[in-house]
Amino acid sequence: MSTANVPGVTEVDPQNAWTILENDTSAVLIDVRSQAEWTFVGVPDLDPVGKPLLQIEWKRYPHMSENPDFLSELAQSLGASAPSTLLFLCRSGARSLSAAEAVARSHIGDDHAIACVNVAEGFEGDLDAQKHRGTLSGWKARGLPWRQS
Repeated sequence: MSTANVPGVTEVDPQNAWTILENDTSAVLIDVRSQAEWTFVGVPDLDPVGKPLLQIEWKRYPHMSENPDFLSELAQSLGASAPSTLLFLCRSGARSLSAAEAVARSHIGDDHAIACVNVAEGFEGDLDAQKHRGTLSGWKARGLPWRQS
């Protein structure tokens, strides 16, 4: 795991994120992309590890303005659960890093230690030579489970 700029935030690649989800019964994956991305690009399929996927927009399409309710929506989604690890995923790893850093600075999980982990390559990864995502890196390119609606 590499370390991000905010204390308490680390980064892993998608395969290591999957391993965490498989081995840590209380780990949670939060997809912070927009509703449009979930609908048209697809989402991670966590059925093989028996976990729900939390979908909470960090930035809202079409203006990509920050979701002012992100932290409260996350807290509400987590409810009384006490996750040990929160994994954050976006398209390529930038928005999810910002979301992970915001959560690390917040009061979510003050009653117990929560690791905030950015999935560095994101769902679609980097652009290839043809300026397409999903072929070089990311959740999809690494062959991890995903689905479209």
